[in-house]
This record gives sequence, C-alpha cells and structure tokens, in this order.
Amino acid sequence: PITDHLNFSIVLHRIGWLVIHTFAAIIIIMLQLKNDHYEIGGLDVRQICEDFGSPLYIYDTAKMEAQYKRLQKAFKGSKLKINYACKALSNINVLRFFQQLGAGLDTVSIQEVELGLRAGFAAEEIIYTPNGVSMAEIEKAVAHGVRINIDNLSILEQFGAKYGNSYPVCIRMNPHIMAGGHSKISVGHIDSKFGISIHQRRHLERLVQSLNLNVEGVHMHTGSDILDVDTFLVGTQLLFDVARDFPDLKYLDFGSGFKVPYKADDIATNVEELGQKMTGMFKEFCAEYGRELEIEFEPGKFLVSESGTFCCQVNGLKQTTATVFAQVDTGMNHLIRPMFYDAYHHIENISNPKADPRVYTVVGYICETDTFANDRQIAEVRQGDILAFRNAGAYCFTMANNYNSRYKPAEVLVHKGKAHLITRRQNLEDLLHNQVEMEWSQK
Repeated sequence: PITDHLNFSIVLHRIGWLVIHTFAAIIIIMLQLKNDHYEIGGLDVRQICEDFGSPLYIYDTAKMEAQYKRLQKAFKGSKLKINYACKALSNINVLRFFQQLGAGLDTVSIQEVELGLRAGFAAEEIIYTPNGVSMAEIEKAVAHGVRINIDNLSILEQFGAKYGNSYPVCIRMNPHIMAGGHSKISVGHIDSKFGISIHQRRHLERLVQSLNLNVEGVHMHTGSDILDVDTFLVGTQLLFDVARDFPDLKYLDFGSGFKVPYKADDIATNVEELGQKMTGMFKEFCAEYGRELEIEFEPGKFLVSESGTFCCQVNGLKQTTATVFAQVDTGMNHLIRPMFYDAYHHIENISNPKADPRVYTVVGYICETDTFANDRQIAEVRQGDILAFRNAGAYCFTMANNYNSRYKPAEVLVHKGKAHLITRRQNLEDLLHNQVEMEWSQK
C-alpha cells in the first residue's frame, strides 16, 4: 500500500482540487488603493514610509489573524493545534501576537526556542524540530522543557540512551513525496536531508523498543508551496500507517506547505477542501486508534506572507540598449527570495498608482546581480518613487544580512489602526557591535 501511495503522489497533480483566487480579492485586507493612495490597515503607506524611512518592512496583524482563523475554521471538526513556524518571521512582537491568538510555536533552533519563551509561550506549547544539530543543543532544549522532534536515527539513539522513557519525543518521518514549489523548498523526497525514511520503519521500531522511548507524536513535512490537496492526503495516509506502530501517541503533526497566491492568475492550496477531507480521515483513524489525538500543523508562510509589504525608494533610472532599469535603495541583502528561490513578488508603484504601465527591470544596489524583477509592467516609475513588494511577510527580513556592509532595514507592525516600530534601522555601531578592534602598532 505504501508503494501504491508513493506512485500515486508522483503522477497525481489534479488542477480540479485547486482553488483560484483573484489578486483583487487578496489585497482587500492587505494593500488597498483608496483615493489614489495605497493603505495598509487604514493607514497611508507613503506616510508610513515618510515616518519610518526606506527601505521598510510593513506587516498587518489583521491579515495574520484572518489567515489563522481561516485555518481554524477549515479544521474545526478536529482537536486542532496550530504551531506558528517562526523561521518565517521571528520578530518577538509577531511571536507575541500569535501567542495571544492561541497558537503554539514551531522552532528549528535553540535560539528560536529561547525567543519563544521570551515571547511568553509555555514550554509545552513549543515544538523543537532541528536538523543536523549536536546532541548538546538538543539537551539545552530538553532543559527548557519544550517538545523534542527528532529526524535522525543516530541522534534518536543518543537521545534514548540518555533519557530513556523519562522525556517524551516526537519522530519526524520522511514520506518520500516530491512536493513543493521549488527544489530548494521540497523537503520530503528520497534525497532530502530531513526526516527518517519510511523505509527505515523497522529499524526505528527496534530502536524505540530497545531504548524504551516514550514516543508521543509523529511528524511529517513534505515541502512548501504545495498545490495539490491530494498530495497532503497521500502523506496523511502514510503518517497514519506509521502512527499505528506507536500505541501511546498524543498528536500527529502534518507540517505545512500551504501555498499562498503571488499574482493575479495564481493558484493556492484550498485549505477549506483539505480541512473537510482530512478531518474526516483523521476522525476515522482516531476511532481505529482507540482515542482522539490532536492534529497539528506548523504554518509559517501561510500565516504571514500576505501580511507583509516591503517598500523601497527608486534611486534612479538607467536606460540601456536592451532595457530600462529601475534602481532601488535595497538589494539581495534585504530581500533575497527572488535570487535564491526565483520567487515572484508583485510590485506596485505606490507613488504613481494611476500612471500608465511601462516595462522595467527592477534591480538592487548590491555589487552582485540582484535582480528583483525582469521586464515587469509597473505604473510609470520616476526617481524618488516608492515601490511596494507584496508577499513580503515570510522568509524576507529573516534572511536579511549585512552584505556590502549595508544596514538591515526597519520593521513596522500595523495593529488596530496604528503603526508600531518593531525593529529600528541599523547604523554603523550595529555593524561594529560584535567586532573586536585590535590595537595596531604605528611601526
């Protein structure tokens, strides 16, 4: 049956189960054009940029909450726990916002664990799912009392030798399903470094029995930007099959990977359909298992991607024999996703929204080929205009860096009609903060 599911997952990509969202429907909450002014949460975006400078990340808590409640509603028939994957956007104010909504926290490093605790999450609300870390880091997480999720038989054996059944553990499986919008965000296939292969189940069972491990959960995550609902359902059946090996489970964690729309003709995961189908399957499994388990997800991009807008200013226009470049006051040091994942970010000229569109290649100021968009139609761009990048809430600021010794930008959170500075713009002292200056002899 497992082989049948795997073959099925490879060939099955039915567009019929996808929901198509128009871009106009997406922006009604986030970035809306009113009276020739773009607004976020009722606030003028240009005014926010004037107040806090450029480049600037702006996030809208209303969109975050709407996405969170949408997922809750989709799985309302189950005992559900949503763990926010904080690697997407780890500002402590965002963590506190999700904690207040009732979310748990998905972490992948000891630093994220400690941020979560600082943000007010109880230890049992935090799940720690590292990859390739030392046993010493796992021991630190245990000392904090958080839930531990292990994806390596060798580390699991070391964990069992030290803790036996005195500390519960979750086990991350690799379902061998190729899914996701890009090879760099597909993490459940046979060549992935993540998870324990489903073909190592017997080895896993013997290890658990010999070390008397207390297995409280099993986990799976196949990738990000998954289009097909049935890909999730195939993985669900595989995880059910693994779960039958462990009689004392408390929860099953199905990861995430829900796709959000990026442009007008884009498609997104139909979480309502997924919730309806998966809830029925989960109830049947729990009845067979003998008690109700908790169903968990760990969305990051789904919750925060559409909440974020990245604004930058046009430094100049440069026309060559081949193209017209719009040169902006940012680069791959602030937003690397287009260069790293070939990610698409819709770009609006919020300073000149009613102008006729012209074709531009939008490029950054880094001494690399940091191209944000090639031959993109944008309302006529002038020097000094503010451009806004949509879908900038997930994996954008968290991957920002100081390449070319550039400063990281500021972050602003729009909450209940007010703009709050949540990360100040860096300065030279920040660049030098951890550097140790030697005393140099004049000779």
